[in-house]
Amino acid sequence: MEKEKLEQILKKYKNGKYSLEEVLEELKILPFAELGHSKIDHHRALRAGFPEIIYGEGKKIEHLIEIIAELKKRYTRFIATRISKQQADYILKEYPDLVYFPEARILTGKIAKERKKKEVAVICAGTSDYPVAEEAAIILEIMGIGVERVYDAGISGIHRIVSQLKKINRCKILIVVAGMEGALPSVVAGLTGKPVIGVPTSIGYGTNLNGFAPLLTMLNSCSPIVVVNINNGFGAAFFSHLLLRK
Repeated sequence: MEKEKLEQILKKYKNGKYSLEEVLEELKILPFAELGHSKIDHHRALRAGFPEIIYGEGKKIEHLIEIIAELKKRYTRFIATRISKQQADYILKEYPDLVYFPEARILTGKIAKERKKKEVAVICAGTSDYPVAEEAAIILEIMGIGVERVYDAGISGIHRIVSQLKKINRCKILIVVAGMEGALPSVVAGLTGKPVIGVPTSIGYGTNLNGFAPLLTMLNSCSPIVVVNINNGFGAAFFSHLLLRK
Protein backbone atom coordinates (compact mmCIF):
# COMPACT_ATOMS: atom_id res chain seq x y z
CA MET A 1 0.00 0.00 0.00
CA GLU A 2 1.45 3.39 -0.96
CA LYS A 3 1.77 5.58 2.12
CA GLU A 4 1.16 8.86 0.27
CA LYS A 5 -2.15 7.69 -1.20
CA LEU A 6 -3.34 6.44 2.16
CA GLU A 7 -2.43 9.78 3.79
CA GLN A 8 -4.39 11.67 1.11
CA ILE A 9 -7.48 9.56 1.71
CA LEU A 10 -7.29 9.97 5.49
CA LYS A 11 -6.76 13.75 5.22
CA LYS A 12 -9.83 14.06 2.98
CA TYR A 13 -11.84 12.09 5.54
CA LYS A 14 -10.51 14.24 8.40
CA ASN A 15 -11.38 17.45 6.53
CA GLY A 16 -14.86 16.23 5.72
CA LYS A 17 -14.24 15.90 1.98
CA TYR A 18 -14.75 12.10 2.12
CA SER A 19 -17.52 10.19 3.82
CA LEU A 20 -16.77 6.92 5.62
CA GLU A 21 -18.37 5.03 2.74
CA GLU A 22 -16.07 6.80 0.24
CA VAL A 23 -13.00 5.94 2.34
CA LEU A 24 -13.98 2.27 2.46
CA GLU A 25 -14.59 2.28 -1.29
CA GLU A 26 -11.11 3.76 -1.91
CA LEU A 27 -9.44 1.24 0.38
CA LYS A 28 -10.95 -1.63 -1.62
CA ILE A 29 -8.77 -0.78 -4.61
CA LEU A 30 -5.78 1.01 -3.11
CA PRO A 31 -2.95 -1.47 -2.49
CA PHE A 32 -0.94 -2.33 -5.56
CA ALA A 33 2.72 -2.49 -6.51
CA GLU A 34 3.83 -0.10 -9.27
CA LEU A 35 6.37 -1.75 -11.59
CA GLY A 36 6.20 0.86 -14.35
CA HIS A 37 4.99 -1.55 -17.02
CA SER A 38 2.53 -3.27 -14.65
CA LYS A 39 0.50 -2.66 -11.50
CA ILE A 40 0.29 -5.75 -9.29
CA ASP A 41 -2.99 -5.85 -7.39
CA HIS A 42 -2.07 -7.14 -3.94
CA HIS A 43 -5.58 -6.51 -2.66
CA ARG A 44 -6.88 -9.28 -4.96
CA ALA A 45 -6.02 -11.94 -2.39
CA LEU A 46 -8.25 -10.19 0.16
CA ARG A 47 -11.13 -9.70 -2.26
CA ALA A 48 -11.05 -13.02 -4.08
CA GLY A 49 -9.09 -15.38 -1.84
CA PHE A 50 -6.18 -15.78 -4.26
CA PRO A 51 -3.48 -13.45 -5.66
CA GLU A 52 -3.80 -11.75 -9.03
CA ILE A 53 -3.41 -14.19 -11.92
CA ILE A 54 -0.78 -13.33 -14.54
CA TYR A 55 -1.85 -13.61 -18.19
CA GLY A 56 1.39 -14.48 -19.98
CA GLU A 57 0.50 -14.45 -23.66
CA GLY A 58 2.08 -11.49 -25.46
CA LYS A 59 4.06 -10.26 -22.45
CA LYS A 60 7.80 -9.59 -22.69
CA ILE A 61 10.02 -12.07 -20.84
CA GLU A 62 11.65 -9.33 -18.77
CA HIS A 63 8.22 -8.03 -17.72
CA LEU A 64 7.08 -11.52 -16.73
CA ILE A 65 10.22 -12.06 -14.67
CA GLU A 66 9.69 -8.77 -12.79
CA ILE A 67 6.01 -9.53 -12.16
CA ILE A 68 6.84 -13.01 -10.88
CA ALA A 69 9.56 -11.58 -8.63
CA GLU A 70 6.99 -9.27 -7.04
CA LEU A 71 4.52 -12.11 -6.47
CA LYS A 72 7.22 -14.44 -5.10
CA LYS A 73 8.04 -11.87 -2.41
CA ARG A 74 4.54 -12.15 -0.94
CA TYR A 75 2.99 -15.49 -1.91
CA THR A 76 3.98 -19.14 -2.03
CA ARG A 77 1.07 -19.87 -4.37
CA PHE A 78 0.47 -17.84 -7.52
CA ILE A 79 -0.47 -18.61 -11.12
CA ALA A 80 0.71 -17.45 -14.55
CA THR A 81 -1.49 -18.66 -17.42
CA ARG A 82 -0.90 -19.01 -21.18
CA ILE A 83 2.85 -19.29 -20.70
CA SER A 84 4.56 -20.71 -23.79
CA LYS A 85 7.35 -23.27 -23.59
CA GLN A 86 9.80 -20.62 -24.78
CA GLN A 87 8.70 -18.18 -22.06
CA ALA A 88 8.82 -20.93 -19.43
CA ASP A 89 12.38 -21.92 -20.40
CA TYR A 90 13.63 -18.37 -19.80
CA ILE A 91 11.70 -17.92 -16.54
CA LEU A 92 12.80 -21.28 -15.12
CA LYS A 93 16.44 -20.32 -15.66
CA GLU A 94 15.80 -17.34 -13.38
CA TYR A 95 13.54 -19.22 -10.93
CA PRO A 96 14.27 -22.98 -11.08
CA ASP A 97 12.01 -23.58 -8.05
CA LEU A 98 8.87 -22.83 -10.09
CA VAL A 99 6.71 -25.55 -11.68
CA TYR A 100 5.57 -25.54 -15.32
CA PHE A 101 2.67 -27.56 -16.76
CA PRO A 102 3.20 -27.53 -20.56
CA GLU A 103 -0.19 -29.00 -21.57
CA ALA A 104 -2.07 -26.40 -19.52
CA ARG A 105 0.55 -23.67 -20.21
CA ILE A 106 0.58 -22.78 -16.50
CA LEU A 107 3.53 -21.65 -14.39
CA THR A 108 3.15 -21.70 -10.62
CA GLY A 109 5.08 -21.32 -7.40
CA LYS A 110 3.52 -24.19 -5.52
CA ILE A 111 0.81 -26.81 -5.93
CA ALA A 112 -0.99 -28.34 -2.96
CA LYS A 113 0.39 -31.82 -2.18
CA GLU A 114 -2.25 -32.97 0.29
CA ARG A 115 -5.14 -35.09 -0.95
CA LYS A 116 -8.34 -33.09 -1.11
CA LYS A 117 -11.93 -34.21 -1.33
CA LYS A 118 -12.89 -33.94 -5.00
CA GLU A 119 -15.33 -31.04 -5.11
CA VAL A 120 -15.13 -30.12 -8.82
CA ALA A 121 -15.36 -32.47 -11.78
CA VAL A 122 -13.62 -31.36 -14.97
CA ILE A 123 -15.22 -33.15 -17.88
CA CYS A 124 -14.10 -32.83 -21.49
CA ALA A 125 -15.71 -34.13 -24.65
CA GLY A 126 -12.65 -35.18 -26.63
CA THR A 127 -8.91 -35.60 -26.30
CA SER A 128 -8.38 -32.44 -28.36
CA ASP A 129 -10.12 -30.43 -25.63
CA TYR A 130 -7.55 -31.67 -23.11
CA PRO A 131 -5.39 -28.48 -22.89
CA VAL A 132 -8.38 -26.31 -21.93
CA ALA A 133 -9.63 -28.90 -19.45
CA GLU A 134 -6.16 -29.19 -17.91
CA GLU A 135 -5.93 -25.42 -17.55
CA ALA A 136 -9.07 -25.56 -15.40
CA ALA A 137 -8.00 -28.66 -13.46
CA ILE A 138 -4.46 -27.49 -12.67
CA ILE A 139 -5.65 -24.05 -11.53
CA LEU A 140 -8.15 -25.68 -9.17
CA GLU A 141 -5.46 -27.95 -7.74
CA ILE A 142 -3.06 -25.04 -7.19
CA MET A 143 -5.87 -23.36 -5.25
CA GLY A 144 -6.17 -26.46 -3.08
CA ILE A 145 -9.43 -27.76 -4.57
CA GLY A 146 -9.76 -31.49 -5.28
CA VAL A 147 -10.51 -32.35 -8.92
CA GLU A 148 -12.22 -35.36 -10.51
CA ARG A 149 -11.10 -35.66 -14.16
CA VAL A 150 -13.44 -37.29 -16.68
CA TYR A 151 -11.90 -36.98 -20.14
CA ASP A 152 -12.88 -38.11 -23.65
CA ALA A 153 -16.54 -38.54 -22.76
CA GLY A 154 -18.36 -36.72 -25.58
CA ILE A 155 -21.91 -37.28 -26.76
CA SER A 156 -20.91 -39.32 -29.82
CA GLY A 157 -20.55 -42.18 -27.32
CA ILE A 158 -22.99 -41.17 -24.63
CA HIS A 159 -22.37 -44.34 -22.62
CA ARG A 160 -18.92 -42.97 -21.77
CA ILE A 161 -20.39 -40.15 -19.68
CA VAL A 162 -23.25 -42.25 -18.27
CA SER A 163 -20.75 -44.76 -16.88
CA GLN A 164 -19.07 -41.94 -14.91
CA LEU A 165 -22.20 -40.45 -13.32
CA LYS A 166 -21.67 -41.98 -9.90
CA LYS A 167 -18.35 -40.24 -9.29
CA ILE A 168 -19.46 -37.07 -11.11
CA ASN A 169 -22.44 -36.76 -8.77
CA ARG A 170 -20.13 -36.78 -5.73
CA CYS A 171 -18.79 -33.39 -6.84
CA LYS A 172 -20.38 -30.03 -6.05
CA ILE A 173 -19.60 -28.25 -9.34
CA LEU A 174 -19.07 -29.59 -12.87
CA ILE A 175 -16.86 -27.87 -15.46
CA VAL A 176 -17.71 -29.27 -18.89
CA VAL A 177 -15.35 -28.53 -21.78
CA ALA A 178 -16.48 -29.18 -25.37
CA GLY A 179 -15.72 -28.15 -28.93
CA MET A 180 -17.42 -29.18 -32.20
CA GLU A 181 -21.14 -28.45 -31.59
CA GLY A 182 -20.70 -28.09 -27.80
CA ALA A 183 -23.70 -30.14 -26.64
CA LEU A 184 -22.02 -31.98 -23.74
CA PRO A 185 -22.67 -29.38 -20.96
CA SER A 186 -26.42 -29.47 -21.63
CA VAL A 187 -26.43 -33.27 -21.52
CA VAL A 188 -24.43 -33.37 -18.27
CA ALA A 189 -26.66 -30.74 -16.65
CA GLY A 190 -29.74 -32.73 -17.64
CA LEU A 191 -28.33 -35.98 -16.29
CA THR A 192 -26.99 -34.68 -12.97
CA GLY A 193 -28.86 -31.60 -11.78
CA LYS A 194 -25.50 -30.23 -10.57
CA PRO A 195 -24.28 -26.67 -11.26
CA VAL A 196 -22.56 -26.83 -14.66
CA ILE A 197 -20.06 -24.36 -16.10
CA GLY A 198 -19.75 -24.80 -19.85
CA VAL A 199 -16.44 -24.06 -21.57
CA PRO A 200 -16.64 -23.91 -25.37
CA THR A 201 -13.41 -24.62 -27.23
CA SER A 202 -12.16 -23.70 -30.68
CA ILE A 203 -11.65 -27.41 -31.47
CA GLY A 204 -13.58 -28.26 -34.62
CA TYR A 205 -13.80 -27.40 -38.29
CA GLY A 206 -16.19 -25.88 -40.84
CA THR A 207 -19.15 -24.30 -39.08
CA ASN A 208 -17.51 -24.71 -35.68
CA LEU A 209 -16.24 -21.18 -36.50
CA ASN A 210 -13.32 -21.34 -34.08
CA GLY A 211 -15.56 -21.98 -31.11
CA PHE A 212 -18.56 -19.77 -31.88
CA ALA A 213 -20.79 -22.76 -32.69
CA PRO A 214 -20.28 -24.48 -29.31
CA LEU A 215 -20.51 -21.11 -27.54
CA LEU A 216 -23.94 -20.46 -29.09
CA THR A 217 -25.07 -24.04 -28.38
CA MET A 218 -24.20 -23.63 -24.69
CA LEU A 219 -25.83 -20.20 -24.47
CA ASN A 220 -29.00 -21.69 -25.94
CA SER A 221 -29.02 -24.70 -23.62
CA CYS A 222 -32.40 -25.97 -22.39
CA SER A 223 -30.67 -27.11 -19.20
CA PRO A 224 -29.71 -24.17 -16.94
CA ILE A 225 -25.92 -23.76 -17.17
CA VAL A 226 -23.35 -20.97 -16.87
CA VAL A 227 -21.07 -20.38 -19.87
CA VAL A 228 -17.61 -18.77 -20.00
CA ASN A 229 -15.70 -17.53 -23.02
CA ILE A 230 -14.12 -19.73 -25.71
CA ASN A 231 -11.10 -21.72 -24.40
CA ASN A 232 -11.47 -20.04 -20.98
CA GLY A 233 -10.55 -22.89 -18.65
CA PHE A 234 -9.15 -20.32 -16.23
CA GLY A 235 -12.48 -18.48 -15.99
CA ALA A 236 -14.37 -21.67 -15.21
CA ALA A 237 -11.86 -22.68 -12.54
CA PHE A 238 -11.77 -19.32 -10.81
CA PHE A 239 -15.56 -19.01 -10.84
CA SER A 240 -15.75 -22.46 -9.20
CA HIS A 241 -13.25 -21.28 -6.58
CA LEU A 242 -15.42 -18.25 -5.81
CA LEU A 243 -18.57 -20.37 -5.51
CA LEU A 244 -16.90 -22.83 -3.14
CA ARG A 245 -15.38 -19.97 -1.11
CA LYS A 246 -18.80 -18.39 -0.57
